[in-house]
Amino acid sequence: MKRFLTGLALALAIAASPAISKEARWVGSWAASQQIPEPRNALDPADLRDATLRQIVRLSAGGKTIRVRLSNAFGTAPLRFSRVHVAPGRPESSRIDAARGRVVTFAGRQDVIVPAGASWLSDPIDLAVPPLGSVAISFHLPDPPAQQTGHPGSRTTSYLVHGDQVDAAELPDAKTVDRWYQIAGIDVAAGKGSAAIVTLGDSITDGAGSTTNANDRWPDILAQRLQASQATRHLSVLNHGIGGNRLLIDGLGPNALARFDRDVLAQPGVRYLVLLEGVNDLGGLTREAPATPAQRVDLVHRITATYAQIVARARAAGVKAIGATILPYGGSEYYHPDAGAEADRQAINAWIRTPGNFDAVVDFDAATRDPTRPDRLRADYDSGDGLHPSPAGYRAMADAVPLGLFGR
Repeated sequence: MKRFLTGLALALAIAASPAISKEARWVGSWAASQQIPEPRNALDPADLRDATLRQIVRLSAGGKTIRVRLSNAFGTAPLRFSRVHVAPGRPESSRIDAARGRVVTFAGRQDVIVPAGASWLSDPIDLAVPPLGSVAISFHLPDPPAQQTGHPGSRTTSYLVHGDQVDAAELPDAKTVDRWYQIAGIDVAAGKGSAAIVTLGDSITDGAGSTTNANDRWPDILAQRLQASQATRHLSVLNHGIGGNRLLIDGLGPNALARFDRDVLAQPGVRYLVLLEGVNDLGGLTREAPATPAQRVDLVHRITATYAQIVARARAAGVKAIGATILPYGGSEYYHPDAGAEADRQAINAWIRTPGNFDAVVDFDAATRDPTRPDRLRADYDSGDGLHPSPAGYRAMADAVPLGLFGR
């Protein structure tokens, strides 16, 4: 009898899942690149024992049906989520619209064990979310992960309490952290012709210098531009920037080529890639000591060869590869580049602009440089460190992206 009731409950849960029309397709609407949080960005394991973590994300495209992707990508042991809940949320608050909340299921069950190194998609969830709407993902962990997986550069506040409080309307006494953990994406059931744009990059794509809880990174503003026009509302934007990321070696997070399959090709509905990577490779060469001419020539060659690898793999998968020029960073107090580094940046940008190397180009260099000192960011576009744009700079970047690049 117990086995019969368990089977009946599973069948009823699966039957209750929202129906997806034959014309609909799953398209990513929000995503974050996964990495091992460095020690200063990791949570104390005790914080994640018998814990509820509520995390707020903003979708780009909207939909009536969604699904959530949990992540244990860098875990070293299976990780159990005992309950997961989604509801409309809002930035800067743990409060949710509890009346519209939904308990998330996985093959009809409320709990799921995600294997080490894996991610896990939920069953379809009947929750209508408007374009640019915020969703609160709340999950309960009985035990902490053996190795945390997350995204430190969330620029969004998350809320942590003990006990299973996934469906609580508010978490007033929660510990707060501006990071995401164990969540990788939200997809929407979208109409025919819908597609995703992946922005692959470093801290400039991740949003260093932007405003916490304001969603004013350049991919956020690009998503706003796309949703403002009927002609482009079928497009979503997936931000796969990682602070400190590099093309040639692992920095903070795996190098761009190593994460390309997971962060680009595996994203549901991806049709376009905007690649902005390389400043950390350039800056890292001369940060500690000047480079020889031979080292500089080799670096430029290796960077452009990596671009070519990414373009070839994108084209093979039917993804349009759009290259973005590297922004000026001559005023960087961290990298303090010399004239040789600036010459290397110019050489790389010339390669990006050369027709045929990419399928199209977005010229962020031209959009953000100081006309009188083109090796530096324009003063009002500089966050203050000479490397990362300000919110005004991020808006200039988003405005520099021609929407015509994303034709149907």
